[in-house]
Amino acid sequence: MMTEFNRQTRGVRLGVRFAFGVIVASLTLALAVYRFGFPVLAAPPSGATAPTLASLPEGYRNWALISVASVGSPVNDVRAKLGNDIAINAYRQGTIPFPDGAIIARLAWKKHATSGETNNAIRLQATQAGLSPDAIQKLLDETFVAGPATNIQFMVKDSKKYASTGGWGFAQFTNGKPDSIVVQACFACHAPGKDHDFVFTEYAP
Repeated sequence: MMTEFNRQTRGVRLGVRFAFGVIVASLTLALAVYRFGFPVLAAPPSGATAPTLASLPEGYRNWALISVASVGSPVNDVRAKLGNDIAINAYRQGTIPFPDGAIIARLAWKKHATSGETNNAIRLQATQAGLSPDAIQKLLDETFVAGPATNIQFMVKDSKKYASTGGWGFAQFTNGKPDSIVVQACFACHAPGKDHDFVFTEYAP
């Protein structure tokens, strides 16, 4: 017969197992969101709707720059945020919420260490500025350029079509092809930015 002590002990063990499972699941989702911006699935979930964008927007690479950012380890990438004309005008005029038709793109590249002529030029300038050899080496170790591209992400504003996700649709492309994504997970990451229409990036004039 199970004593009260045994029942309590068994309850504690089950509680610990459940909590551990929740922590592992949460960490897995968090790492996916942290690495890619939002989780990517191997296959579309059951009942998935059509992707926000079936192909890369024409001319997106010529859109105006919004801002740049660098993400540290373990992601280690450099990013550029671009916007179409509607998004850029909204940024410059301080329009919140963004109007329908606004599209924001996030391009990302792995960090690539500089070398050769670039390092020689940096070393020369640093020497002329009076930096010590150790300081120059530290400068070179922390200098990087954009390397191989990782993926491209988009936020597309349509307040009616995407009402359930704050008026924004989300898309991700790898090697020019659309990825399957968990849209609600994308929106969950942006939810803290509700006061800024779920957009974190500020315009860098």
